Amino acid sequence: MKAVRIHQFGGPEVLMYEDVPDPQPRQDQVLVRIRACALNHLDLWVRKGLPGVKLPHILGSDIAGEIAEVGEYVTGFKPGQRVLVAPMHFCGHCSRCVAGLQNQCREFTVLGNGVDGGNCELIAVPAANVITIPDSLDFNQAASVPLVFLTAWHMLVGRAGVRPGQTVLVLGASSGVGIAAIQIAKLFHCRVITTAGDESKLEKARALGADHGINHYQQRISEEVRKITNKEGVDIVVEHVGAATWDESVKSLKSGGTLVTCGATTGPSVGLDLRHLFARQLTLLGSYMGTMGELHEVLGHVFAGRLKPVVDRVFPLSDLRAAHEHLEKSQMFGKVVVNP
Repeated sequence: MKAVRIHQFGGPEVLMYEDVPDPQPRQDQVLVRIRACALNHLDLWVRKGLPGVKLPHILGSDIAGEIAEVGEYVTGFKPGQRVLVAPMHFCGHCSRCVAGLQNQCREFTVLGNGVDGGNCELIAVPAANVITIPDSLDFNQAASVPLVFLTAWHMLVGRAGVRPGQTVLVLGASSGVGIAAIQIAKLFHCRVITTAGDESKLEKARALGADHGINHYQQRISEEVRKITNKEGVDIVVEHVGAATWDESVKSLKSGGTLVTCGATTGPSVGLDLRHLFARQLTLLGSYMGTMGELHEVLGHVFAGRLKPVVDRVFPLSDLRAAHEHLEKSQMFGKVVVNP
């Protein structure tokens, strides 16, 4: 099959489009012919070099395609079915997995990070990771859903316990997590404030349901939040930008508010004044992906049309370098997708 692999860490030039052997699925696995694979910032970090990545390596976390082959021990699936793949690897038998907390498994990793991913034509995965998709979603849309909608759902619902009527600040409206978080917060009838770097992105965010937009290049986020909320602040901040926005995110919280973070796109090192943490009784939460139960839960809303994936641009897999360059410019609104 054709695949894009990295044999060394570095810039987009290390992405090599080449022939590799077809995967040989086990009897408890499903072989999926990949029709679309969406990019995430994780792809950029792995390409540049992360601990534990064994070379050569195939990137790509978000996969949609058709079942090509079903292992002898697998029931409920047949060749030709349209499916997406849960973007994670876990052991399936430890106490955390059995309890339905797969993202706390000691073997847990994201496809394309600790294990090979979907920048290829075929992938063999456990049957538990395969989920059929409705005809209402094309492959590019389906590939744009799993990682970011699961991440945003776990952040808002699983970790922050979002409730109707709350005010939620979503950083980075044009990112996959931002787009998902805006819609999920509105699903819970929250007031949503979001940020972006230009007015066109803010307009698209308002079209998704955001009530207020802040241009983070021209306006100070916390000051605008105070104006919008009559100096009260927000109940929840969805943070995934990291060092560049951390201080403003903390300042935007109301007393007793919650900041939940899943990433550090602009850097992992941030400061924290403990006096503000305890005096204002703030809650800081870490969030990493989500569980299989949460994935099925959020997909129910996607399949019903209540939550919608947004595709920015589609590239052929052979042009993955250009797709990475496009993602690194941060000019997109929605997901960048490649088609094998």
